[in-house]
Amino acid sequence: MTTTAQDVITIKLEREFDAMDANHDGYLDWTDYQKLADRYIQAYRLDKNDRRARALQAFCQIYWLELLRHAGVDGDRLTKDQFVTANRLAAIDTSRLNVTEGGGHAIFDVIDVDGDSEISKAEFERFLRDVRRSEAPDAMEAFIRLDTDGDGAISRHEFIRAIREHFLSNDPDAPGSLFFGRV
Repeated sequence: MTTTAQDVITIKLEREFDAMDANHDGYLDWTDYQKLADRYIQAYRLDKNDRRARALQAFCQIYWLELLRHAGVDGDRLTKDQFVTANRLAAIDTSRLNVTEGGGHAIFDVIDVDGDSEISKAEFERFLRDVRRSEAPDAMEAFIRLDTDGDGAISRHEFIRAIREHFLSNDPDAPGSLFFGRV
């Protein structure tokens, strides 16, 4: 069976939902996003008042509210289908928050521990291990693919491009399609 182009984005977003659903109840709510922000803050030993922690927290809060707005739900939680639909709409609606870039910059600033405007292989391994909690043997393939110029580091430009691809690209081989495993 061939995966259609439209299905690629759905597959990526469904995998993201599964990774985000911390208590595995089949719903996402604010606590799932708070736990994600907390994983970054704890993994990188950031003080809650650190500007990077505050930026990440602010992004997560605004992103969550945008998902609720785009899902058009009455409650404060989303099913997997609602999450997929809301993300598709939020990714193309830049009227309030550009989710494909706002979060990317906040996340990049946290992962780039030494502040040299690049994510090294060691910094990316730490991100996979401590935040994504992934030890899959092919996980580092993403680093190689995200490093599109082959210089041994992921630049801010390369990282933001990959975030855009995660939300918008129908190409299963695009570097941004690898964030939650090969599609």
